Amino acid sequence: MNIKDTRLPGVKVIEPKVFGDHRGWFMETYSELNFKEEGIDVAFVQDNQSFSAIKGTLRGLHYQLNPKAQTKLVRCTRGALYDVAVDIRQNSPTYGEWFGIELTAENKKQLLVPQGFAHGFITLREDTEVQYKVDQFYEPECDRGIIWNDPEIGINWPLDIKPVLSEKDEKAPLLKDAEKNFLYGE
Repeated sequence: MNIKDTRLPGVKVIEPKVFGDHRGWFMETYSELNFKEEGIDVAFVQDNQSFSAIKGTLRGLHYQLNPKAQTKLVRCTRGALYDVAVDIRQNSPTYGEWFGIELTAENKKQLLVPQGFAHGFITLREDTEVQYKVDQFYEPECDRGIIWNDPEIGINWPLDIKPVLSEKDEKAPLLKDAEKNFLYGE
């Protein structure tokens, strides 16, 4: 497993080692031991999966407030998506900055999105499945979001089409108006 830092502290790209032969392939998608060796001490408690039938489906930008903030380990198991993490920690030197990466069933890359970051993705193909681990259970009272096209953040989404959004995501606030309770360094 190869774990790479990104320009946003704490956001990491995970590249599992894939062992293939004439039958197919095998890989470890998560190893507590490997993560701890890299200084990532996260106890995942829940696995989630989503399916998007339509290319251009955008989910996000989502997060949960403290004390139920979530770290996410995201991967694409079918299709392709562009996955994004946005730093929403007050006083962070990278506050409001984003990192994006293409995750596909073929490249098998994963994105680790720590607590204090908003997360979202847009599907690049029809029939895309996303699986992710989280270290806190879903808590509706702590569920929050930021509008996907906030000009202050300026995410360069790769599709030049109107995204397919949920009603909740269409009505999400701007970063400056969103409720956040994350402090850099805590």
